[in-house]
Amino acid sequence: MDSETYLRPGLALAIGLLIGLQRERVKEGPAGIRTFALIALAGYLIGVVGAGLGGWVVCGGVVFLAAILVTGNVLAARRNADYGAGATTEVAALLVFTIGIYLADPENDRGPAVLFAGVTALLLHYKTPLHRFVRGLGPEDVRAIMQFVLITLVVLPVLPNQTYGPFDVFNPFKAWMMVVLIVGIGLGGYLAYHLAGTRVGTLLSGILGGLVSSTATTVTASRFARHEESRVTAAAIIILLASSISVLRILVEVAVVNPQDLRETAPPLACFFFAFLLFTLLLYWRRSAEVLHLDPPGNPAGLRPALFFGLLFVVVLFGGAAARHYLGDAGLYGIAVASGLTDIDAITLSTADLVRTGSLDPSTGWRVILVASLANLVFKGAIVAVTGGRTLFFRVLPVYGAALLTGLGLFFLWP
Repeated sequence: MDSETYLRPGLALAIGLLIGLQRERVKEGPAGIRTFALIALAGYLIGVVGAGLGGWVVCGGVVFLAAILVTGNVLAARRNADYGAGATTEVAALLVFTIGIYLADPENDRGPAVLFAGVTALLLHYKTPLHRFVRGLGPEDVRAIMQFVLITLVVLPVLPNQTYGPFDVFNPFKAWMMVVLIVGIGLGGYLAYHLAGTRVGTLLSGILGGLVSSTATTVTASRFARHEESRVTAAAIIILLASSISVLRILVEVAVVNPQDLRETAPPLACFFFAFLLFTLLLYWRRSAEVLHLDPPGNPAGLRPALFFGLLFVVVLFGGAAARHYLGDAGLYGIAVASGLTDIDAITLSTADLVRTGSLDPSTGWRVILVASLANLVFKGAIVAVTGGRTLFFRVLPVYGAALLTGLGLFFLWP
C-alpha cells in the first residue's frame, strides 16, 4: 500500500470535519460535525465502489443523501415551527459528498479538493460580513457591478484573439483585457469608497481616490480647498496620497501584464512609490486636525468610460509602435509624456505588454512608464495650481518637487 491509500480518505475526513465544525458552531441545518465527517467518508467509499460498478452507484448515493437531508429538515420543521428554510447546509453537504467522490479517484489531483473545501469553509464562516456587504450596496453600486459583468463576461468572450492593422500590435481581445483590468481596479476602489460611507476621511479618501482616479480626486480636492481654505492641509494630503497610490496601481498593472520580468521592472518603480509615499507621510504627520469628505467618485464600470479607455489604449499602442518603428526606443518617451498628461494606465499597459513580448528591453520599459508617471505628476500639479489656488499649490509643491527629483534620479542613475 502506498501513502495515497490512507492520505486520500484521511483528507476527505478532514474536509468533512472542517465543514461540520463550522455548521455545528452556528447550529444551522440538520447536519453537524459528525454527520459531515460521515458524509465525506461515504462520498469517498461510493466513489471507490462506483469506479468498479459504474456511475449508477454515485447517482444512488446522491439520491440517498438528498433523501436523508430532506427527511431531517421535515422532522426539524415539525418539532419547531420557526425552523429556517435555508439550503446552505444542504448544499455544503452535497459539496462535501462530491469532494469525497472526487478524492476516490487516484488520478485526480488533491489540490482542487482542498481549494473547494477552503472556499466553502470561508463562505460559511463569513456569512454575516457577506450579508452586511450586500445590504450596504446601493442601486448605483449594483449597477456598477452589473456593468462590469457586461464588460467582462459578455463583451470580452466575443472579441477575436488575433492581431490586426499596421505594426501587428492591435489584438482586440488583449486590448479589452486591459480595459477589464483597469475597470476592475477602479471598481474595487469605487465599492470600497461607497461601503466606507461616512468613515471616508482624509487618509481613506486619498487611498481610495488613487485606486479609482487620482486625477479626478485631485480636481475634487482642489475645488474643496479653493472654497474652504481651512481645509487646505487635508486637501493636500488627499491629493498627495492619491498620487502616490496611483504609482502602486501602476506596479499592480505591470505585475499582472508581465510578471516574468518583474524582477527588473518592479524595483525602480517600487523605490519611486516608497519615496513618494514617505514624502507624503512627512506632510501627514504635520497635518492639522482637518478631515475632508469628498463626493463619491463616478462609476468606473460604465460602458462609455470603458470604450474611451479602450480607444485611448489602442491609440497609445499604435502611437508607441509607430514612434518606436521610426524613431527607435527614444520615440516612446515622447509618447509617454503625451499619454501621461491624460491617462497613465494606457501607456503603462502597452509598455508592459511590449516588454512581455520581448519587443522592448525591460530597462527601457520601466523608464518609459516612469516618464509617463512624472508627466502625469506635472499635469496634476498644474490642476492644483489652476483649480486649487496658490495656497494649496505651495502646500503640495515640496512633495511633488521631491518626487520629481527622485524619479529623475532613478531614471538617470539606476543601473
